Amino acid sequence: MLRRPDGTRQAHPPLREKVSTLAPAMRTFLATEAGSAVVLLAATVAALVWANSPWRDAYTALWHTSAGVVVGDGGLVMDLQHWVNDFAMAVFFAVVGLEINREATRGDLRDPRAVAVPALGALGGLVVPVLVYLAFNGGTDAAHGWGVVMSTDTAFLVGVLALFGPRCPDRLRLFLLTLAIVDDIGAILAMAVFYTDDVDVVALLVAGALTAALVVLRVRGVWRLAPYVAVGLALWVAVLASGVHATIAGVLVGLLVPTAVPHEKRRRAVAVHARRFLTAGGADREHAAEVAGRAAVPTGDRLQRVLHPWSAYVVVPLFGLANAGVRLDPATLADAFGSRLTVGVAVALVVGNAVGITGAATLALRLRLGDLPGLVRWGHVLGGAVLAGIGFTISLFIAQLAFDDPVQLERAKIGVLTGSLVAAVAGSLLLRWLGERLPLCSPPRLPPTLPPLPWRSPAA
Repeated sequence: MLRRPDGTRQAHPPLREKVSTLAPAMRTFLATEAGSAVVLLAATVAALVWANSPWRDAYTALWHTSAGVVVGDGGLVMDLQHWVNDFAMAVFFAVVGLEINREATRGDLRDPRAVAVPALGALGGLVVPVLVYLAFNGGTDAAHGWGVVMSTDTAFLVGVLALFGPRCPDRLRLFLLTLAIVDDIGAILAMAVFYTDDVDVVALLVAGALTAALVVLRVRGVWRLAPYVAVGLALWVAVLASGVHATIAGVLVGLLVPTAVPHEKRRRAVAVHARRFLTAGGADREHAAEVAGRAAVPTGDRLQRVLHPWSAYVVVPLFGLANAGVRLDPATLADAFGSRLTVGVAVALVVGNAVGITGAATLALRLRLGDLPGLVRWGHVLGGAVLAGIGFTISLFIAQLAFDDPVQLERAKIGVLTGSLVAAVAGSLLLRWLGERLPLCSPPRLPPTLPPLPWRSPAA
């Protein structure tokens, strides 16, 4: 028996109400993010060990090695760290854009009441951490780094939640994923507007034209991946040349690739071509059935199936390996924790997110703007808000954009690592404690095994 807020008893809800059913695409997304968190953690530890070992000079030399493509007098040459941060991370942001696109087209982001509480919570998680950071660093040369504390790391967030199994309802995972998506939108906008240096107008106009080309492809219902990939690559080059951070190209591709379910006639065509192949066989009929099957699946889903494993298992861990290697010797730590920059980042991530998300979500509930989904309770929101202080990937990314001074960059990274670690531990303990007192959680609806690694995935 359960107790209502007034102390009276109520029966347990039927099992079908306790177990939330997740769409297969969402289950795959959550499973992939959980697996990514493990690989990302291993890469982060490897970077820290390497950067604090006798071979630390090799770590620095590796990521400053130049690589690129040169044809005649022209070409594109960057060091390996910039290839990871500017090119590989565009894949990560494309996956983020695809998830936003899909949720807005046919997911939880379509329902204003379902999205109101996590969206307003995310807004609080954007604004309050920035105010906390500026309370420590306002008026100093580190004030420009306020964007470092704006984002929640989706991979680590989902990965930590996966450790709790049945103690965490599936709807809590969806609630925090929606919050993280809205949070990422704010961080991406801040990165595009406030962390862009000199702008090349001509290149920006070319980027605008290529973005318009993506819109035309979407409007005309083009379902093949090749045109979107070709325009996306050209858009990346144009955005890089414009001075705006090149990863914005990945966001635009993710947001503009079609994710709506194709018309029923395309799915009927699959059956027609499959029958023809089963009746007469032949390479041509097999190819026609294969093409019909691809046309019947949303283009964004097919692109995400290809990109998401690469983003989760390769790009994000590689980013952690390239950017998390900071010195942790006693002198460096003493300098960092004696600086307002490091303390401001850590406190903003932990306290700012806990206060901002919980406060804004509570306000949304009090104003009856929305409801908590399924089995999620206010206590879960509090625990999730603390956990949302894990701001690893995009926080480190924005730190690279915000600080040119190596000392300030190192202090910011130590603040991100410290705040993320404290948020992960505190949020985990709080959710586990709540899980023992709120026996309302449904069993996880994730696949029994993780999806295949990217190099073993079938072709799109």
